[in-house]
Parts: sequence; structure tokens; C-alpha cells
Amino acid sequence: MQQTLQAAVPTRVIGLISGTSVDGIDAALVDISGTDFNLKIELVAGATYPYPAELRAKILAVCAGEAISMAELAEIDDAIAFTFAQAAQNIQIDRQPATLIGSHGQTVYHRPPGGRGGETHFLLSTPLGYSLQLGRGELIAHLTGVTTVSNFRAADIAIGGHGAPLVPRIDAFLLSHLEEGRCIQNIGGIGNVAYIPPRQHGDWLEKIRAWDTGPGNSLLDLAVEHLSAGVKTYDENGDWASSGTPCYPLVEQWLSQDYFHLPPPKSTGRELFGVAYLHQCLQDAEAYQLSPADILATLTELTAASIAHSYQTFLPQMPQRILLCGGGSRNLYLKQRLQLLLPSVPVLTTDEVGLNADFKEAIAFAVLAYWRNLGIPGNLPTATGASQEVLLGEIHQG
Repeated sequence: MQQTLQAAVPTRVIGLISGTSVDGIDAALVDISGTDFNLKIELVAGATYPYPAELRAKILAVCAGEAISMAELAEIDDAIAFTFAQAAQNIQIDRQPATLIGSHGQTVYHRPPGGRGGETHFLLSTPLGYSLQLGRGELIAHLTGVTTVSNFRAADIAIGGHGAPLVPRIDAFLLSHLEEGRCIQNIGGIGNVAYIPPRQHGDWLEKIRAWDTGPGNSLLDLAVEHLSAGVKTYDENGDWASSGTPCYPLVEQWLSQDYFHLPPPKSTGRELFGVAYLHQCLQDAEAYQLSPADILATLTELTAASIAHSYQTFLPQMPQRILLCGGGSRNLYLKQRLQLLLPSVPVLTTDEVGLNADFKEAIAFAVLAYWRNLGIPGNLPTATGASQEVLLGEIHQG
């Protein structure tokens, strides 16, 4: 009864996340009420706060595998926490303050369960996954004076899950439809999908499937930065790629990569689709004498084709609608290519069903913090591969 009373009154929560692209901190100030089937959210404000250039460069270097000392790691951890806390403070200026923060932090390393070839695990015969997000929640709570929930992925990973994707449970309660099967496709640095069957089926929640589809914006951003000699950091609207021609034999070659054929649940990150992967792609492209625009068009085609291949290979049936979100949903060329590859399914954005596509991930971590505060599990075992539902996140009093 106490939980129901608490949930009936809207709670103002801040959601914070910086994704695999490391392009800045997305902050969402959200009013939340309800619990699950009656969950309601109102986005009060959303903003993206860029990292200081030096800090972003350090984060990208760590993500690319650069060796650093523990002292340097601590320094980066603190700097990220300070930057996240500043974003939380800025989003509240001239607005009624929040009473809770959900901070995803900055992922710098992600290892799926089972490890990778060549690793030695001296304690576990079948090792658990591991995912490291920097930006200490306890420091954010101290700096803002607001209770902060952080480290959301650890509890799911500890019971055999991937710790990703964590958003499908929120998608289920905010974006499901009574009669329509939907794919909610996030295109952040990495792409991930949640397939949500129609709610008219009694066991629809158990039939939700979700996984990382492969590269999203991070590979494209790395390519743009390389091809423009650092002048550009991303391809606005996909304009540069749209001026080129995809090399389809290369796309087919790249799609033979093991990850695309691994059955869900599965997760990935820059460890696979990062700088080394881009350099291999560029090396593969040399034989075709492609222009920079052609290379970018081909990499964009890989993102679209990997999504389409994922649906055609692993979904129980094709959805009746695809709803895009994340930064890639603003890449008009990528959206067009995906629509051409899946001609029978309308490709829209979550904006068109009332949920902001730019700040959906930040909104999701606000909801996960809200659920953690109410004692409601946040993961979906059919999505992450965990053995059971579990409370996500550690609470740090403000």
C-alpha cells in the first residue's frame, strides 16, 4: 500500500547518460508516476551537455584500450562524476528541483558473459560478464545534494545477464500496443532492439526479446572524424554518406562477422566495433578504390543492414511498426536505408508516438532510478539473459 501511495504522486527525477559515442551527457528532467502498467512520464526538460574536449579525448582513449594507471583511472572517474553532477544542476536551473537522480555513467569497458577468446579466467569456468561505468554515483549525490542511483548493470550481470539492454522493460510499459507488434530500435553508439509483441496476448511480457544489433553511431562517427581529418565529428542528417554509393560486396563481407550470427541474448560495444574495427574496414575498402563518401555510405549501410539482418534472423515474426530513437534516428539517410531494407514495415521515430527520441535513454534511467527507489525490479531476463528479475542500481543518499 505504501508503494502505491508513493507512486501515485509524481516524482521529479533526473536521468543522466553518456552513451558509446561519448558525444556528451544527455540529461532528462522527468515527472514520473505509477509503477509499471500505469507508468506515466512527462519530460519537463532535456538537454545535452558536451564533455570538455580533454576529458572526452581521455575517455575515448580508455575505450580504445589505452593503458592507464589506477591513479589516472581515478582522476577520470572523478572528472566524469563532476561533469554529470554539473549537468544535473544545470537542467534544474529555474525549475522545481528533482528529488532523485538516475545516473548511468560512462561505459568504458564491456565484456559479455563467457569472456572473449584468449582470456584466462582463474576463478570461473564460465565467467560472468563485466561492464564498467565511470562517474561515481556517491560523488554525484554529494555534489548535488540529491539522492542518486547508479551502477545499474552490475546486479543483472551478477546473476548471469549481460547487463544490457536495460531499457526494454521501460519500452514495454511506455511503448507497447494492444494489437501491434513493435520493434523499438535505439541507434546510439551501438544499436539495440526491443521486440514487443501485442499486449492482447496474455503472456506478451514474457515474449519480449531484446539484444544489441551491432554498430550504430560510434563507428560512423569514428569514420567521419578519420575521413575529415578531425574537422567533423559526425555526419549531420547523413548528408555526407548520402552523396556516396554503398559497396554491397563489402557490406556482405562485413556481415559475415561472427557477432551478427550469434543468437540473442547478446551485447557488444566499442571493444568489438571500435577503432580497430574501423581500420580493418578501411583496409578492406582499399581494394574497391572508394571515395570518402562511398566509404561512409558503405558503413552506414552496414548499420542499416545489420539491423535488418538481425530482425530477419532472430525475431519470431516481423513487427508491424519500427520506432527509432537515439542520435541515429536523426540520420535521415540511415533511416531511409533501413526503410528500403524493410519495405513492408513503417519506420518511424518514438517522437511520433509521444516519447522524445533524443532523450529516451536518459528518460529510461530516470525510470530505473524511480523503480529502484520503490523496490521494483528493472531488468527483463528475456532481454539480458539474467536468471531472474532483480533490483537494479545502488542508492547513494544526497
